[in-house]
Amino acid sequence: MPNFRAAGLLLVFLFLAAGALADATPRPITHEDLWLMPRVGAPALSPDGRLAVVSVMNPAYDSDDAESNLWLIHVDGSEAPRQLTFSTGSEAHVSWSPDSRRIAFTARRDGDEAPQIHMLDLVAGGEARPITSISTGARRPVFSPDGQRIAFTSNVHREAMNDEDSRRIREEEDARKYNVLTFTGFPTRNWNTWLDERQPRVFVQTIGESEAVDLLAGTDLAAHPGFDGARTAGGTELNPIWAPDGQSIIFVASRNRDRFAFDFTHTDLWQVPAGGGEPRRLTGEDSPEGGDNWSGPSFSADGSTLFVLRTPRTEYVFNASRLMAMDWPGLDNPREITLPDLRSVRGFAVAPSGEEVFLLGQDAGLQRLYQASTDGGEARIAFDQSEGAYSGLVIAGDAEQPTVLAGFASARQFSEVVRIDLENGGHTALTNFTGDRTAELDLQPVEHFWFESDEGLRIHNMLVRPAGFDPARQYPLLVLMHGGPHAMWTDSPHIRWNYHLLAGSEFVVLLTNFKGSTGFGEDFARAIQGDPLRGPANEINQGADVAIERFPFIDGERQCAGGASYGGHLANWMLGATDRYRCLVSHAGLVNLITQWGTSDAVFHREANLGGPPWEIPEVWLDQNPLMYAANWQTPILVTIGVKDERVPLANTLELWTALQRQQVESRLLVYPDEDHWIMSGHNSRHFYGEVDAWLRRWLLEE
Repeated sequence: MPNFRAAGLLLVFLFLAAGALADATPRPITHEDLWLMPRVGAPALSPDGRLAVVSVMNPAYDSDDAESNLWLIHVDGSEAPRQLTFSTGSEAHVSWSPDSRRIAFTARRDGDEAPQIHMLDLVAGGEARPITSISTGARRPVFSPDGQRIAFTSNVHREAMNDEDSRRIREEEDARKYNVLTFTGFPTRNWNTWLDERQPRVFVQTIGESEAVDLLAGTDLAAHPGFDGARTAGGTELNPIWAPDGQSIIFVASRNRDRFAFDFTHTDLWQVPAGGGEPRRLTGEDSPEGGDNWSGPSFSADGSTLFVLRTPRTEYVFNASRLMAMDWPGLDNPREITLPDLRSVRGFAVAPSGEEVFLLGQDAGLQRLYQASTDGGEARIAFDQSEGAYSGLVIAGDAEQPTVLAGFASARQFSEVVRIDLENGGHTALTNFTGDRTAELDLQPVEHFWFESDEGLRIHNMLVRPAGFDPARQYPLLVLMHGGPHAMWTDSPHIRWNYHLLAGSEFVVLLTNFKGSTGFGEDFARAIQGDPLRGPANEINQGADVAIERFPFIDGERQCAGGASYGGHLANWMLGATDRYRCLVSHAGLVNLITQWGTSDAVFHREANLGGPPWEIPEVWLDQNPLMYAANWQTPILVTIGVKDERVPLANTLELWTALQRQQVESRLLVYPDEDHWIMSGHNSRHFYGEVDAWLRRWLLEE
């Protein structure tokens, strides 16, 4: 018989527990909260606008225990999100078939020697099945207009003409007794990865056939020493899309990457027949120097217009990206669509009608949605937005009432998929993978304020109060300095420098968007050229002064500053520029401009920023070189670095550490042998945050 008494007691217990949770005081965020929070990817929207698929990762401290699966979303909210895949591996790069029935995605299943493209029929159901079997792996699938073929990208050896060649070359490499990388020019690395003889190629796989066609094998373009894809932190990509008639592929590639040591390089749009052949260049001038950078191609729903991002080539290091609309197939009647003050376009989606385009752009700590006519001109803000950042924008469905989805997050809300209401503004959440966990946490909203710098620039700042904030208390100040420098502190959650985790219950966090930051227009971002450290540091210090004056709960006698990458450069500059801080934190920061120029994976923009190489204008390179001011160093500093970092190589940290010890500055060095430019493993991340917290407590809380 059922145990009704036990069931009744259980109901009472659950009711009381629910009441206790409802009344519980929100608590400070912990590293476990941050690291184990589900991570929701960008939505992939079906062409009919009814369904979306999103990747959801459930992290773990041991990476082998992490899970990432695909979930199906009904965009009308009629059904709760449903898990589609249950594999131990991860899935990525979801693409929909034109009939909105099937999805293709990248995954590495049991038995796969490399990631392959898998396909799942959402109508018929069942398990996903592989449709590629290439030994070098496959990624970023794109369905053809007829739904019978898939274009994808794979990295293959430059000498390989087919997969048989790829297998033979790999066997020969595995059998040889030595291991060496040989170069005759630049580049040698991309971010944290050393380059080898492999290059990205575009393939076409007919669904149901056994072998894919390498469209670039044997072409002059692939054989050119300057051939490569668009550089990203994860590698180089060609980002192929199908032409509307299904007879060719449009992709992004460079033909001057071999000039990387002494010139700006760029990518153009290329077109190659779907059966293979010599690609045709669609954009730019046919010269070694090249011109503007082209990326992110996309066609209108009717195929009559090609949209693509264009970043002009100028004498400036920073140039904002514009959206170009051009009639297809001739690329005639070009129309330029820009964001206000020439902010960079950070994403776009074309309405099904083809008459409007929606764009994402940064604006003073937010990432907003803008809209514009496809006839060209300056975009306008789609609706008012007081917090957060939109990302992963997609549009599909009916021309009269299109479906618009995006990811949305703020510093106090982790990313979820939302449906945007274009008529009334704002959005409705379609997922809630993180909400219940976040509800337990005391995540104070960011506060925005501005001041005018000594140079007359209007400087934006954000301030985060600690958990359990008491206005009657006096709190120490932690000044965070962002990387880049062409980046921006945003009202969004961060894994590597989480505002609330750093604030805890003891510190106020200040985030200043100094000159060079994006989200304030092209001129503001360019203002850092020729002034790489001194000017931004002065603005950061002035921001701290203004915050101390405006917010009476900040104790101006207790300040520390820290940052990573460019923020680490600034921390090292502060060593010699000011004694206002009780302590500093520097992760992956340069201390010697000349060493950084000579050892980083990316070099020419550093030379362009200062006006020439070190031997031509040594006085310029020494003027804002932190190492040259070591005689003034006295502030205690926590120094951290990943051994595998190639963007700010270990040499700079060793120079910094040597100078600190030479000058007998109190300091602490943390070297993470398994990390690169970012600390990305769970256990190391927890250790890093613990060390930073202990360092701040030592210098800001202990008497």
